[in-house]
Amino acid sequence: MAGTPCYCTLQPMEIRRSSGLPLFLLLLLISTPLLFGSAIQFEAFSEELLLKPLPDRRVLAHFHFETKVPPTPTYGKHHRLFPKAIYQLVRKYRVREMELSFMQGRWNYERWGGSDPISSNNAKPPGVELWAVFDVPEDQVDATWKNLTHTLSGLFCASINFLESSTAYASPGWSFRQFSGPLRYGSLPREAVCTENLTPWLKLLPCRDKAGLATLMDRPSIYSGFYHSQRLHLTSTEFNSAGVEEGIILQQTLTVVLKPDAHKSGAAYVYERSMQPSWSLSSVFGREVHGKCVVADSSSIYLQLDGDLLAELNSLREEHGNSGRDNVYGFRLSADPDSVIHEASSSQSNNQFVLFKYLMDRYSDSEPFDLELTWTRPVYWSSSQAPLQSSRFLMGSGNERGAIAISLKSPKSKHGLSDGLSDEDSCKLKVHVFQLVPWYVKVYYHTLQVFVDGDRRSVADVIEKITVSPSEDKVSPGMMELALQLPCRAKSTILTIEFDKGFLHINEYPPDANQGFDIPSAIISFPGFQTSMQFSSDNHSFNSPLLAKLKENSSVSSYTEVLLVPLTTPDFSMPYNVITITCTVFALYFGSLLNALRRRVGEEERLLKSKAADNTGLIPKLLAKLSAKISGRQLDKSRTVPPTSSSSSSSYKKLIFKVVLVAGIAAAWQYYFN
Repeated sequence: MAGTPCYCTLQPMEIRRSSGLPLFLLLLLISTPLLFGSAIQFEAFSEELLLKPLPDRRVLAHFHFETKVPPTPTYGKHHRLFPKAIYQLVRKYRVREMELSFMQGRWNYERWGGSDPISSNNAKPPGVELWAVFDVPEDQVDATWKNLTHTLSGLFCASINFLESSTAYASPGWSFRQFSGPLRYGSLPREAVCTENLTPWLKLLPCRDKAGLATLMDRPSIYSGFYHSQRLHLTSTEFNSAGVEEGIILQQTLTVVLKPDAHKSGAAYVYERSMQPSWSLSSVFGREVHGKCVVADSSSIYLQLDGDLLAELNSLREEHGNSGRDNVYGFRLSADPDSVIHEASSSQSNNQFVLFKYLMDRYSDSEPFDLELTWTRPVYWSSSQAPLQSSRFLMGSGNERGAIAISLKSPKSKHGLSDGLSDEDSCKLKVHVFQLVPWYVKVYYHTLQVFVDGDRRSVADVIEKITVSPSEDKVSPGMMELALQLPCRAKSTILTIEFDKGFLHINEYPPDANQGFDIPSAIISFPGFQTSMQFSSDNHSFNSPLLAKLKENSSVSSYTEVLLVPLTTPDFSMPYNVITITCTVFALYFGSLLNALRRRVGEEERLLKSKAADNTGLIPKLLAKLSAKISGRQLDKSRTVPPTSSSSSSSYKKLIFKVVLVAGIAAAWQYYFN
């Protein structure tokens, strides 16, 4: 019948007959997902937010969005969550891995930390930074890079297309990162970051900023902060022929450092300099969370407290004792966390951090989520520091020569570099330096000098490996990669290298040439120090892309300042002055010449006489008539007209003099310039 479902059953004898190849295929189809369980089978999207109080009375907010899509051969080209623009970009330019970041401000490594995963992976140089790894032949990499920069420029409303020039990008080697394909790296330090870059970045999210954690991204709150880093990381195995294909993974992160507004917070406390400011989501972002994005698989908010902060609170608690349940940690939370995640014990540090996790599944418009943190005791602590604090500056004066200096200093903390290491002189600290300079900064690499604790050392004793790519005028920038081995007890190390300032064509100067020219930030990395965070239980990080990212092993790295180099700048007003005086001379010459050629002297004299006769007043005419009647003479009309002061002969002489004078000036001007 038409509406009756039909069930097909097999008899035991039929099962025996069908056993063989069909049964083997059935078992193969069932076992395939088990064998390749690491591959993505469906599209997935997650949103997470990490909040962290900083020692200098500020708050760190780190948004993490991750979108996954299975490989095209198994899933197809039509997607439900993954942005179509990114998918087409990966397929067209065969991108294996890419990272694009927009940064405003500068990360304070001394106060906000320098050895944790967020500072090493999300603290970027000012402006725009782009690097990409392609799966194309070597002779097509540069052309693919140029097309990629134009595509990203239109997608994010930025000047990324300026990186298409061969003078703006380079090919880093071992000092940057380890990749299996051709790599290209470029940076634009002067690129301004604004809401025009954030809006297309938010459009890549399934819910944009209309629902979920992205609703907290209030433009005035974000761009009024002290630091703003907008990052997009892309990993693709679409063109990987070996191993299991995982598809495309898109990670979007936004890291901001904000100062909480004490007047907006609902907490009642005495505002003192010794007390950390209490804050809430509504006081920091001006908004609350009204639930999660409907298509998000997970939506969570984490509150992280550093190990040094917890150690300080525990010491204060032991000193003053507990006054209540809310003062266990020295602060109060407006909502109880769904779970508490502790750091796994480590032999390197006795202070473990803690994470308070809040799930957004049970919140909605009728019951919004507004986490509030109220401090009950004044507390002081310091963030974890990198092995060495790096800075960079210029030496020398004038517009001809100069020098670049990179300073590496040991942080002033209770944990020194020799902590847990041998006291012998054989202890060495490995440091990698990656430096990219424009072509008009002509670096002399043989002038490299190294000073350790003020004493000059031989380059061979400190530098283990060096790779240099000299710049070529108007073709390619200069690149230097260094592998240093410094003594563990060294307090400071300074690297200096000299350079000459080149000359640019007038068409190559930017509109604000007098401001100076930027040298991109140098990258300092420490291969022997990892930034991974280990948790006491793997169940939390298994379903959390953010915690899984924090668990990845990556080297501690930092960026130096952007250098501003003044170059010899021409007087851009000189062409204007030349054009102005030339036009003035030509106007006088041709104006006087045309006036002399077209003027008629006789007609002008008659015209002047007629005008003078017409302009004679009524009273002189009446007096002349009265005088003629009294004397008995007839009225002479020629007397009523005043005589003209110029004659025809004098007019012709003046005209000839003017023509000769103008012609002489023009001839002298032409002779002078020839």
